[in-house]
Amino acid sequence: MSRESARESAWGRWWNERLDLDRAYRKYLRKAFPIHSTFFLGEIALFAFLVLVLTGIYLAFLYEPSTAEVEIEGQRVPAAYGSVMLLDRIPAAYLMRQIHHWSAHVMVAALVLHLLRVFFTGAYKKPREINWIVGLGLLGLAIFAAFVGYLLPYDQFSVTATGIGYNIAKSVPWVGGYLADLVFAGKFPGSSLIPRFYGYHIMLLPLLLFAGIGLHLVILVKQKHTEPPAARAYSTGGRLIGIPLWPQQAVIMAVLALVLGGALVLLGTVFPAHPVEFYGPPAPETPTVKPDWYLMWIYGALRLVPGWMEVRLFGATIGSEAIGGILLPALVILGLALLPWLDRTNRAKLDYLEPPTWHPARLAWGVGFLALIGVFTLAAYDDELGISKAWLRAAVAVVPLAAGWATYGAARWRLRRAGARQGQPGLAAAGAEYLGASGGKGEYTGSSGSKGRNA
Repeated sequence: MSRESARESAWGRWWNERLDLDRAYRKYLRKAFPIHSTFFLGEIALFAFLVLVLTGIYLAFLYEPSTAEVEIEGQRVPAAYGSVMLLDRIPAAYLMRQIHHWSAHVMVAALVLHLLRVFFTGAYKKPREINWIVGLGLLGLAIFAAFVGYLLPYDQFSVTATGIGYNIAKSVPWVGGYLADLVFAGKFPGSSLIPRFYGYHIMLLPLLLFAGIGLHLVILVKQKHTEPPAARAYSTGGRLIGIPLWPQQAVIMAVLALVLGGALVLLGTVFPAHPVEFYGPPAPETPTVKPDWYLMWIYGALRLVPGWMEVRLFGATIGSEAIGGILLPALVILGLALLPWLDRTNRAKLDYLEPPTWHPARLAWGVGFLALIGVFTLAAYDDELGISKAWLRAAVAVVPLAAGWATYGAARWRLRRAGARQGQPGLAAAGAEYLGASGGKGEYTGSSGSKGRNA
C-alpha cells in the first residue's frame, strides 16, 4: 500500500470510528428504489422547490418589500414595484425571476400529477393514509406560497388578482372579516400588505414546506415505497426490488435535476412571464385578470354561481362568492382527505400499485372529477369563447356524469376481457392477482445484489 493510500485509509478510519459511516452506508445509501417513470414526479417537485429557494434567496437581495413611494425616472411608484422594475433591467436578475416563476408552476404541476398517480393507483391506502394527508398539505402550501408570491411585484395586475382572494376570504361565513384582516394585514390594500405577504413567502411557508417534505420522506422511508405491479412476479418474500440509492439512483436523480434546470432556463428565456412595466403600478382602474392555471377552476366556479344565490344560516349570509370560492373547494379538500377511509376496497396492507382499470368505480370517479374541473376551467373563458353560462351550468351536471359513466363501462369491459383471456369468469377473478395482500416487511435485495432494509 502506498503512503498516500495509507493516509487516506487512516483518514477514513478516523471518521468511521466516530460516526459509524459504514453502518449508515448500509442502512441508508443501499436502500432500494423501485423503477417507474411516474415515481420521478415527487423528485421533480422537490428539485423545483430547491430551485425556488435558491433563486428566491438571490431575488431577496434585490427586492424591497414596501409600498412606500419612491421616484424612478421622474415617476412616483411603490418601492416594491420599482425594485422589480429595476431588477428586470439586470439580465441575470431578470433570468432568475423568470426561473423562479416557472419553478413555481413546475412544482405545483408535479405535485398535482403526483397526487393523480397516487389516486389512480390506490397508493393512498393502508398503511399510507398519513402520507396522503401530508401530501395534500404540501400541495395546499405550495399553492398558497405561489398565491402570496403573485402579489410581490405589486403591479396593477397582481393587486387586482390578489383582491379577488381578499374578497373570497372576506366572504367566509361568521369569521370572514376577521380572517381577511388577519391574512391580508387589515383592509385591502394597506401599507402592511406587502411586508405581511413577503414574510409569508420567504419565511413561514418555506419553513412549513421544508418540515412537510421532511415528514413526507421520513414516512416514506419508514413504510417503504410502493412497487409497480410487474414487480410482483419477481417478489422474493417481502423484499423490495429496485436499484440502490447510491450510486445508481443518485446518478439518475442528478441527471433529472440537470434536465429540469435546463428546462427551467429554456422556459425562462423563451417564455418570459409577467412583465411588470406592461401592467404598470397599482391604479384605480380594474384590469381584466385571471388567476394561474391551478386556481382557474375556482375562478370558473365563481363565474357560474349566480350572483343572487345566497343562504342565511345562524345570522350569517353565505353568498355566491362563499359558495364558489370557499364551499366548493372545501368539499373537494374534505373528500380527498377522507378518501383512504371512504375507499373500502382491498383493506389489507398495500405494497403494489393497483392498475387503474382494475378499479372501475375509482377510475370513473377520478375521470368524472377531472371532467368537472375541466368544465369549471372552461367557464373561466366563457366571454372569450362566447359560451353562454346556461350551457356551462348544464355541462357541470352532464359532462362529469357522462365521462364517469363511459369510463366505468370501458373499465368493466376491459376487466371482462382480461378474465376471459385467463379463463376465469367474473370481474373479481380477473383482477385477483393485483388485489390481494402483498408480503410483509423485511430485508430486500436490490438489482445490484445489495442488501438492506425496506425503504
